[in-house]
Amino acid sequence: MRAAQISRYEKDVAKAIAGVEVNEIPEPSIGDRDILIRVKAAAVNPLELLVVTGGVKLIQDYPMPVTLGNEVAGVVERVGDAVRGFQPGDRVYARTPIDHPGALAEFVALPADAVAPMPEGYDFDEAATIPLTGLTAWQAFTEVLAAKPGQGVLIPGGSGSFGRMAVPIAKSLGLDVVVTGNERSRDEILALGADRYLDYRAEDYWQAGIGVDYVIDTLGPAEFDRELSVLKPGGTLLSLRGVPNKAFAERMRMPFLKRTLFSLAGSKLDKKAQAQGKRYEFIFVRADGEQLRHVTDIVKERDVRPSIDPHMLRLDDIQAALKLVAGMGGRASGKVVVRF
Repeated sequence: MRAAQISRYEKDVAKAIAGVEVNEIPEPSIGDRDILIRVKAAAVNPLELLVVTGGVKLIQDYPMPVTLGNEVAGVVERVGDAVRGFQPGDRVYARTPIDHPGALAEFVALPADAVAPMPEGYDFDEAATIPLTGLTAWQAFTEVLAAKPGQGVLIPGGSGSFGRMAVPIAKSLGLDVVVTGNERSRDEILALGADRYLDYRAEDYWQAGIGVDYVIDTLGPAEFDRELSVLKPGGTLLSLRGVPNKAFAERMRMPFLKRTLFSLAGSKLDKKAQAQGKRYEFIFVRADGEQLRHVTDIVKERDVRPSIDPHMLRLDDIQAALKLVAGMGGRASGKVVVRF
């Protein structure tokens, strides 16, 4: 089968993308609890850029060569002897396990407990863009934050693909949601259920009288102090793009050396938050088929339709897909998808 792979990390993004190759490799075998999926669509995300540049090496260092791809939609080809609830021909989707990417290939073998049936009425392109953001939002609200109905959350920069999934999930959990983003996305985000939308060019969220229980950071460390300032006492700032800390390492059950390393790396942010009676957290989404079923229910109930970039890309176009995600020579207008 054919698969998009790298043979080494490359810190420079352009060189890293140039090093991605489509190789002929053996079709993966499956164990008793695995499913072999014939890939129909795979999303290409900023996470792929982190993988090829070694940006997630401390969280997960991959043996080389490694097949890229963290979101997949396709058709079940074969199931392991111990697998129940799936059969050949089923339309399924998944976020691949952290230690086992591989969606950007003609076939991918995944543990059955990482996989869920696709939402009815959605095509493969749409389905392939849901698991990563959907599971991130679900795990953020239900696990890390343990959010309760009536509490408030601010999502700065929430007009992108994460916010479009996080808003309906937050509303399904009974949260009040404030989003900042560009003016052109206002109506769509409000239609998804956001209670308040701020155009970041016209209004600064930290001066808008907002007081929330949670902030989900999609912008990175430069926004930390401003995001912290809008939290109520006892509130939590959860970052998708910040620095891993001790709590993250413990939650991920990392070995002692990594726990120590991340404790040091995140100590500055932890101390800043603690000095104000608040909490800092970091999240890196993991595969979970059962949770993805909950996301599926919300997606169907609220008719959440992902925004997909119109470029028709195939596996041989993987470098072009990565350049789109990286904003090199043009910007993606929605999530980038490779079709098979």
